[in-house]
Amino acid sequence: MERVDVYFGLGSNMGDREDNLAAAVAMMADAFGTLPKKASSIIETPAWGFDGPDFLNQCVVFRLPRKGSPAEHALSILDTVKRIEKQMGRSDEPAIGPDGKREYHNRPIDIDILYYGKYTINEPTLKIPHPLIDERDFVKIPLREIV
Repeated sequence: MERVDVYFGLGSNMGDREDNLAAAVAMMADAFGTLPKKASSIIETPAWGFDGPDFLNQCVVFRLPRKGSPAEHALSILDTVKRIEKQMGRSDEPAIGPDGKREYHNRPIDIDILYYGKYTINEPTLKIPHPLIDERDFVKIPLREIV
């Protein structure tokens, strides 16, 4: 069975941010049935796209057995991380402002899928590689540590 490295970006700017990151990684490990292959250090960055408290950010990579097509598996992983976000208290849904741009808010945890191996995924609810990686130092800096 093919195994694929799945890279994630995590961020938290509410509550005990460091504990939130650790809890999210532990919940992901439990859900995926394996520990992360690598985890970056944690960095602190200003909120991006809105005014709010600073974030702690981290990137992790899990090596997972591919189940189904790349798109099917990536969407299944997305469902898993969205469930973890909700379990950890995230209640906001993606919102679009009057200018047509995505609105961002404070959150106890945010988990984005950055890469799914070398695959490109272009689904309505999931784009991989994540289309905003190049605009986000809070992703690029920790991601460089684990790539």
